Amino acid sequence: MKPFIFSTTKSIISEIGAIKRIADICSTLDISKPLIITDQGIVDIGLIQPLDAAFKKAGKEYFCFDQVVADPPEHIVLSAVAYAKKIQADGIIGFGGGSSLDTAKLVALLAKSDEKLSNIYGVDAIRGQRFPLILIPTTAGTGSEVTPIAIVTTGDTTKAGVVSATLLPDIALLDASLTLGLPSHVTAATGIDAMVHAIEAYTSAIKKNPYSDLLAKQALTLLSSNILEATFNGSNVEARQAMLLGACLAGQAFANAPVAAVHALAYPLGGHFHIPHGLSNALVLIQVMNFNLSHCADLYAELAPSISETIDLDVSNKQIAQTLIDFIAGLIKQLKLPVSLAEMGISESDINTLSNDAMMQTRLLVNNPKSVTLDDVKHIYRQAHQGIV
Repeated sequence: MKPFIFSTTKSIISEIGAIKRIADICSTLDISKPLIITDQGIVDIGLIQPLDAAFKKAGKEYFCFDQVVADPPEHIVLSAVAYAKKIQADGIIGFGGGSSLDTAKLVALLAKSDEKLSNIYGVDAIRGQRFPLILIPTTAGTGSEVTPIAIVTTGDTTKAGVVSATLLPDIALLDASLTLGLPSHVTAATGIDAMVHAIEAYTSAIKKNPYSDLLAKQALTLLSSNILEATFNGSNVEARQAMLLGACLAGQAFANAPVAAVHALAYPLGGHFHIPHGLSNALVLIQVMNFNLSHCADLYAELAPSISETIDLDVSNKQIAQTLIDFIAGLIKQLKLPVSLAEMGISESDINTLSNDAMMQTRLLVNNPKSVTLDDVKHIYRQAHQGIV
């Protein structure tokens, strides 16, 4: 067995209605002046009301920064840091999707340590300490509440990551009552995103380990058996809680066995065409899985029972693996997600630019079970342009 290190969030609360206890949870971390980091959309649709009500009932003061945007640029992060310092916050609550949670991680660090954002990009570059940090996802997708990663937009089409165990929060709170207002297409896309995390963690070339494997399998079981119900019957709180937990388990898996080519090809779609991250993953997932099939058919076959009880296991591993891929392709169609780059307004003339950008994602491509060349990436994008048939 290869040696490995497994790190994760200190404490996970998985409980419908747990948001009502947020003031007491803050007290356990000695947070007296919490700052909520979120986005305007969360405020506009009323998702923040349970949080507001819980603090008011407890007679606790809190502050809110609600200017986070998707794929947050550096200036948004720095504005949030400045606000945290201005109000003298002593604890940070990330509330929302992955962008809000990623921003909250960085604010918790930068508001206390006085490190510069430009100095901490990369792996293990953080030297300072952070404020107490609570992360509360309102989508079942990114798993950001249990990952040591924060992604920041650094240019018109470029992103950079901060990777450090320091960014793991003190508490991740999973409460499906906060996800009931999500539109079906968001539930579907973020759910596929979480499934990608589990699949890529299980097939990760370098840091795959027994803990991440167990988590990836259980994540896929929860996600695949609940995603249709959560998408098309969004009021089913039990299905949504299962999705939240599944996304969290997948997040723990890929935080320790990193993702690979699906994400490497998805990032340029977000950077150039502002396609949401979960949907970007869905648009290239099947093509990348087919590309990797020659090198990880056995691993895909091992995942098959976790994702469907109807897959015939009395055939070769390659056949099982292909059936698994076909099953996921069918699931994406059932979820009524776009199935081709062409549907998203991307032309074949964009493929060269996308491919060059994808090849720059070396920290991701190194984890892929099969080596990827520029020609490979172009071929995958061409297939994705045609889409799932």
